[in-house]
Amino acid sequence: MHIEKSKTITERATRVIPGGVNSATRRLSQPYAWEWAEGAQIRDVDGNTYLDYHAAFGPIVLGHNDPTVNAAVAKALTGPDMVGVGITEQEIMLAEKVVQHVPSAEMALAFSSGSEATYMAVRLARGVTGREKLIKFQGTFHGWHDYLLMNIASPADKIGKKDPGSAGQLADAIDNTIIVPFNDLAATEQAILDHPGQIAAIFMEAIPHNIGCVLPRQDFVEGLRRLCDTHGIVLVFDEVITGFRHGLGGYQSVLGVKPDISTFAKAIANGYPCAIIAGKRELMLQFSTAPGGKVFVGGTYNGHPVGSAAALATIAALEDGTIYERTFRLGDRMRAGLAEIAGRLGIEMVSAGFGSVFTPYFMSGKVERYEDLLANDTARDVGFRQGMCERGIFMLPMPIKRNHISAAHTDADIDRTLETAEIVMKTLR
Repeated sequence: MHIEKSKTITERATRVIPGGVNSATRRLSQPYAWEWAEGAQIRDVDGNTYLDYHAAFGPIVLGHNDPTVNAAVAKALTGPDMVGVGITEQEIMLAEKVVQHVPSAEMALAFSSGSEATYMAVRLARGVTGREKLIKFQGTFHGWHDYLLMNIASPADKIGKKDPGSAGQLADAIDNTIIVPFNDLAATEQAILDHPGQIAAIFMEAIPHNIGCVLPRQDFVEGLRRLCDTHGIVLVFDEVITGFRHGLGGYQSVLGVKPDISTFAKAIANGYPCAIIAGKRELMLQFSTAPGGKVFVGGTYNGHPVGSAAALATIAALEDGTIYERTFRLGDRMRAGLAEIAGRLGIEMVSAGFGSVFTPYFMSGKVERYEDLLANDTARDVGFRQGMCERGIFMLPMPIKRNHISAAHTDADIDRTLETAEIVMKTLR
């Protein structure tokens, strides 16, 4: 593949943008500069077209530049842009849809990004409990803010220790965040007992998708609910990724467990900026948007007409369930196909995933927590992804990252992907 124009544009970008990209995970070993995206395909400035399974880290659930969503956005542009006071009907309709579909949602507030929503969940939990400490799980990601940006893809020597994600994080924020192994209820309970009356919230990615796809055990999630009820802790489900990709009710509707607070973003608006925090009425009324609320919330772009219109159109497209039925079927085909190829070629692989998400781990054994993934063959994992990209199948060439199927993918796309995967796996072998 030719990459000369992408190199030139990236070099230009580095003169005015640190590193040439606007988010750290966008910088790869090979420069990419994009000019077009539609349906299940993306094209770079050099004319290389890829079948896209990255989907911008997951927001693209209907397909790139979905015409129905874009039409709704275009219509929104003919109405009020931003007035900055009061409310619009679209904002109300969006909150009504969230309350209608999400089992735990009794009220909702709109933001622009998932990090904003999880940040507000931290503040709300602390504000209503008067406590400072948080529990998160090793391997989970909840946004860029100080309180939860730690112990994500930690090296082996950092397991069981504090592993901040960035320079500049406040020591107090790091100290007040307790790290526990995922799917380990006993360790979670012990952390609570070690800090009696101090835990404000437990944050859980409904599925830890930032490390691929590690499914929560049912008894673990039900146990978290019991622990939070017993100890007066706010249970937060981060559904920024699982959200409307795995169902309009979120993954909580699959688990049958209601958190106190949930956060959504990404697939809620098919790539347009929109995020939601939703939960119990008595908690949500503690936000300062309500009279007497003591937890400040603000944001110039909250409930923006473009994001709200995109979200409403995306929800409407998903409501009859046919898209979920088809993308889940394609996901099953992909996971089974990858496992069959690897098994036939004698390559160790765990073909993980749920619904429209698939993640090949190059390892054997169970995957129940991040620590299990330390056995993943990183070189083979990245080599497989790079080999797919070189053959026009874009899978983010970083280890243990998830891949996404959208409504724009077809059975023929799955066939092509599996045929290419067999070629690439043979080169790895």
